[in-house]
Amino acid sequence: MTVDEEGAVDAAQRAVAFARQAGADAAEATVSIARRFHAEARESALSKLEQSTGKALRVRVFAGSRKATLSTTDFTPEGVRDAIAQAVAAARLVADDEFAGLPERFVEDLPALDLYDPHVDRRPGDEKVADALALERLIRESDARISNSSGSHFNDASVITAIANSAGFAGAYASTRAGRSTGPIALDGEIRRTAHYGTAARRFAELEGLREVAACAARRTTELFGARKPPTMRCAVIFERDVAATILEDVFGALSASNVATGNSWLIDRVGSRIGSDAVTIVDDGRMPGKLGSSPFDGEGLPTRRTPVFERGVLKTFLYDTYYARKLGAHSTANSNGSGIGTNNFYLEAGKDSLEALIASTQRGVLVLDTIGFATEHASGTYSRGARGFLIENGERTYPVDEFTIAGSYAEMLAGIDGVASDLRFDAPVVSPSFRVTEMTVSGN
Repeated sequence: MTVDEEGAVDAAQRAVAFARQAGADAAEATVSIARRFHAEARESALSKLEQSTGKALRVRVFAGSRKATLSTTDFTPEGVRDAIAQAVAAARLVADDEFAGLPERFVEDLPALDLYDPHVDRRPGDEKVADALALERLIRESDARISNSSGSHFNDASVITAIANSAGFAGAYASTRAGRSTGPIALDGEIRRTAHYGTAARRFAELEGLREVAACAARRTTELFGARKPPTMRCAVIFERDVAATILEDVFGALSASNVATGNSWLIDRVGSRIGSDAVTIVDDGRMPGKLGSSPFDGEGLPTRRTPVFERGVLKTFLYDTYYARKLGAHSTANSNGSGIGTNNFYLEAGKDSLEALIASTQRGVLVLDTIGFATEHASGTYSRGARGFLIENGERTYPVDEFTIAGSYAEMLAGIDGVASDLRFDAPVVSPSFRVTEMTVSGN
């Protein structure tokens, strides 16, 4: 454990001691110390530069089966002591909750997950600014039709996370993250075409290169020039990997035990049932070395693990923290994010064929490259989004399409997945390869 990690653990342990002195029966404290950097460029100038180092303390206190929480950035002994005393007093006033309390077990080993890259901390600020400026220049060099952007960015962060509680657990780990992204703008007649592309990783060396990011963003912006509405039809729909990841985010919402417990999930009472096709194996895994969703323990100190959620289409489990596991008579899957249930590395397992091979095997359908709209129906499981992409005929992209809607249900979509591509890339906690659904409703002309 580094000196900084030891300092964060000490701060968490002091907060727990203050809580016990104030009369709490049990307590948990989480300390986060984060250094963040962000540079944004527009045209040939730097438009935004942000650099900060911040500390945050979150404490849960329990008076019997009553709970209260507090968050503060005041780390002075007097400030922490006063805030915790108020939280303990507040806990005595809330209603009893038989499911509230600390977990019964905690992580015992801290595996080496390769989450920290010292180069992210040591890289000079002027080089980071140069990345943002270079991306802005390169998107214009990639295609003369690009005349503007919504911004080109470089960002990174170095974070220490520590947890301690009154049951004797104390642990900490350091992690880093770096990212490059850009959003070119081009005019297609009077239509403003926009797109976005980025890369992110724990380690700086694992980022895609500046030219690769710029070229992909430029291509995404200009490839829809001349787009028109497709015909209204029932056909195959291929979701490109970034769009596919947003569908998995929606699926995770229905798998969250907090939504299951409140009746806000279309998957209630379906554990053990076949929901998806044989191509659907979805995993939540917090122990993958070097990945953005990995950590040695979750927000409550439980050891992270690999949890198969769907296996060849069969729903195996929901995802739980300690509270909702108790409420639903299950065991935590180590998915606490400190304030609720979150993902670790949540992904659909990749197939063997490329996206282009998936397109080549599609007689008629649409390739969806972008969706519009953010409504999520966890309870009913309905799906409806505006979309942009390409019409596919006889295994080829024929022309770009936009201003159409794709609709169906998540159950039908998972059951209809008949092809999964090999283009899985772990650049976020929730990721997916491209996949094809046999048939959905496309509403266009």
